[in-house]
Amino acid sequence: MNFRTLLCCAVAGVIAAGSAMAQQAQPIVIKFSHVVAVDTPKGKAAEMFKKLAEERTKGKVKVEVFPNSQLYKDKEEMEALQLGAVQMLAPSLAKFGPLGVKEFEVFDLPYIFPSKEVLRAVTEGPVGQGLLRKLETKGILGLAYWDNGFKIMSANKPIHKPEDLKGQKMRIQSSKVLDAEMRALQALPQSMAFSEVYQALQTGVVDGTENPPSNMFTQKMHEVQKHATVTNHGYLGYAVIVNKKFWEGLPTDIRAVLEGAMNESTRFANAIALQENEDALAAMKASGKTDFYTPTADEVTAWRKALLPVHKDMESRVGKETIEAVYKEAAKLGFKN
Repeated sequence: MNFRTLLCCAVAGVIAAGSAMAQQAQPIVIKFSHVVAVDTPKGKAAEMFKKLAEERTKGKVKVEVFPNSQLYKDKEEMEALQLGAVQMLAPSLAKFGPLGVKEFEVFDLPYIFPSKEVLRAVTEGPVGQGLLRKLETKGILGLAYWDNGFKIMSANKPIHKPEDLKGQKMRIQSSKVLDAEMRALQALPQSMAFSEVYQALQTGVVDGTENPPSNMFTQKMHEVQKHATVTNHGYLGYAVIVNKKFWEGLPTDIRAVLEGAMNESTRFANAIALQENEDALAAMKASGKTDFYTPTADEVTAWRKALLPVHKDMESRVGKETIEAVYKEAAKLGFKN
């Protein structure tokens, strides 16, 4: 081998080494997409994860958060994750039914969680963790459950009793359980992307909807809804999920740090959810744009009576075993369904 060849080989080696070092210096990018505002419990938790992940990996990981459906709408984001166009999502639990994991729709059942303690026993115990494992066949890993809160009903007419929703066009997430819930109230369910709800309410495409106060407030739905009733009839939570291939391909030390950041972000998310919803409800009441009604004990009984049959009706879809597993967790804490 002559000198020129040796020199060329040496230069090539230096270039290759430099290129490898440059690539190694590039941070790992995690695109985290979600559909709600930054100032919601989920939005704040996503920003917390970004902060902790970047600090604790010393810049080796960069988390790019895209709120408010900036990248994808409700129905698009799951496919984007599976294809690797984004690496992390926090979709509402209703999104997993259409994906084929119908057991997740247990979270949509009205009045299924009599207290936050029961909810936490489910999400942190074998029931919730078993549900997350079912996502793996879809190329998805479930990392955590994040709370939002319990939902209230809103419309442009007073809704003190279940029969007041008769004939009302009510926006819901794409969920067979939520569809059955509205039909049990003789309402007309309208499945629609979250990003489209404000305009639909404003233009009369739908008459009302159900949401935790924080979502209603941050999306300014109270500006286009005359009435709301604090029914607390259903739960809205999220599962933080990642592309399985991407997550398992991370260096072991990096993944461990990110898991720690996620655990802390989850504690943060679940700690602030209750206060955020109370603050949002207070702010909407103070605005005077929506009349808020709190049902009497007898009226709550009427709402429960109208909606609890949905549990039985949905056994064939959600799974009787899954529903009964939640009942058992409630019974351990002294509640009966």
